[in-house]
Amino acid sequence: MNQAFRHHGLHTLGSISKELKQQRERQEAQEKICQETAAKAERERNLFTHFVGSVTPLPHADRFEFQQQPPTPRPLQHELDEQRVLHEAMSDEFDVSTLLDVDDQLSFRRTGIGLDVTRKLRSGQWSIQRQLDLHGLRSDEAREALGQFIRLAHRTGLRCVRVVHGKGLGSPGKTPVLKAKVQRWLVQKKEVLAFVQARPAEGGAGALVVLLQPGKRKLY
Repeated sequence: MNQAFRHHGLHTLGSISKELKQQRERQEAQEKICQETAAKAERERNLFTHFVGSVTPLPHADRFEFQQQPPTPRPLQHELDEQRVLHEAMSDEFDVSTLLDVDDQLSFRRTGIGLDVTRKLRSGQWSIQRQLDLHGLRSDEAREALGQFIRLAHRTGLRCVRVVHGKGLGSPGKTPVLKAKVQRWLVQKKEVLAFVQARPAEGGAGALVVLLQPGKRKLY
């Protein structure tokens, strides 16, 4: 009986030892998994440093936050209104013949402007400050360019400008069609006080010297 008990006891101790060994192995395996997981997480955290190298963070005092200013809104409706008024104010159907002085150059002076003004323009006593050349433009392009030129010249305080319309030598029948249209358009511009044919050295029959009303000088 003692021998049977001793044999049973040894068997029990062996089972306990085996179980403890298995528990220790499981615990070691679990610890190994935890270590590997922690190492992987550390590698991922240091991935940038691993490839780029160590970096030094900038101090907060050196930071500058750029605040972009929104673009200035364009007065689109105002521009459209100006274009509409410009188009309506310069008609090709306007009869200018009764407003031109009856002379060999068909000069123009607005009511209240004396003959001495056009005489001074012809003699070159007014210094030409700016010039617009309409060569090569279609009629509608020339009208728009002339309207914008006169308006801008008046706004910037210019008084005397030259408009080159050409002599019409390249037109069908060699008729200066654009010249007549430019005269018609200029008469309809309220900024224009007078105009005369340019002197030969300044374009002659292919250009007009235009006197504008005084305007308050503006910078754009």
